[in-house]
Amino acid sequence: MKHVVFRMNRIIAAIVLAAAACLMPAAWAGQTDERLDALFDRLKTTDSETEAAALTYQIWVIWRQPENDIVDTLMSKGIEEISRRDYEAAVDTFSEVIKLEPDLAEGWNKRATVYYLMGEYEASVRDIERTLALEPRHFGALSGLGFVYISLGDNRAAIGAFEAALEINPYLPGARARVEELRRRQRRKAI
Repeated sequence: MKHVVFRMNRIIAAIVLAAAACLMPAAWAGQTDERLDALFDRLKTTDSETEAAALTYQIWVIWRQPENDIVDTLMSKGIEEISRRDYEAAVDTFSEVIKLEPDLAEGWNKRATVYYLMGEYEASVRDIERTLALEPRHFGALSGLGFVYISLGDNRAAIGAFEAALEINPYLPGARARVEELRRRQRRKAI
């Protein structure tokens, strides 16, 4: 019973942390936000999947919030265009985000995602490189790079990208299983 109460308290704490992240002002937004260091440090040391999920969510919330209301509106518009599979429009929208706020890593990351979805892998890699230059801890960009390499048939590079993402976020959903699957493929190829 004591174990159940302790686990429930941790779950409630994780939910409170995630909710608090949503209420934080946008003026702290972006990859230069002072809160990120502590969040990344905790993400590497936690042994709770629930806490890791809450920490990951907080990091995404911070990355996603530009300091500019126009850019915030454009980010939402671009995400909606992706969900409608209107990739050409999404590229234009995220290009406008980049023009208005070129140091916002998430603008580059979102456009890299769209390029990947369009099969424009070289453009995707260029934007991922820019994302990582602005925020080297961007586990989402590293994971995206892994998917690009899979699409290009470079399993070794894909493994490297996913492992780099896992170094930053050991709880990245699906990344560990993807690395294991890619290693199995490599072993089968070697036989």
